[in-house]
Amino acid sequence: MTGDTSSQRADLETAVRKYGGFWDTERGLRALRDAGHEPQGKHLRRIFRDLADKGVLVKVEDHPVRYRAAQTD
Repeated sequence: MTGDTSSQRADLETAVRKYGGFWDTERGLRALRDAGHEPQGKHLRRIFRDLADKGVLVKVEDHPVRYRAAQTD
């Protein structure tokens, strides 16, 4: 299953909310593969940016790019 970007986004958001912590490209790709997708790195980076805009992730490092799950109360 390749899945479109919107279903990949939903599955990655679910993983981020469930597991929290820090997220980099490798972890994001692994999470999407585990969810049955065949992700592309550039699409993953777009999903990370979208989730950061939504407040789910917070960018903590530029090179290499790293995010952390936003704190929820």
